[in-house]
Amino acid sequence: MQYGEGRLGRIFVLRLEEGERLNDTLEAFAREQGISRGLAVFLGGAGDQSRMVVGPEANRPEIVPLLFSLSGAQEVLAVGTLFPDEEGAPVLHMHAAAGREGKAHVGCTRAGVNVWLVGEVVLLEILGDAGVRRQDPATGFQLLRVSPPGGDKK
Repeated sequence: MQYGEGRLGRIFVLRLEEGERLNDTLEAFAREQGISRGLAVFLGGAGDQSRMVVGPEANRPEIVPLLFSLSGAQEVLAVGTLFPDEEGAPVLHMHAAAGREGKAHVGCTRAGVNVWLVGEVVLLEILGDAGVRRQDPATGFQLLRVSPPGGDKK
């Protein structure tokens, strides 16, 4: 396990507009506001043309994302973390549960979740050295790397 320590900074409340893409909008807002690290909670709707990553495709040596397209307006609840990549750009990693007519789907929002009518976000800024997303050669993912206060113990 790795761990880091930070402290609570600013708290933002956002109302996203219909058609805005969740990850793109939150990452752009973070850049504009100088937010490097944070915790985001989303409550609202997702519209047609929204897609989620719902796992890797089976029986493959490389990790290939399995995509799922949402149809019709969906109710959505999501939570995610925001940490900078190695160049300092904020990158959102958010997972969502989306449902319609008693059927639910869960996945990562990075494939493109578009707001339908209602999109509310509470974004809590984390101050201090609490982590960076670094490219992992084995998976190709940008994995979170954190160091305890006082430096890396590994």
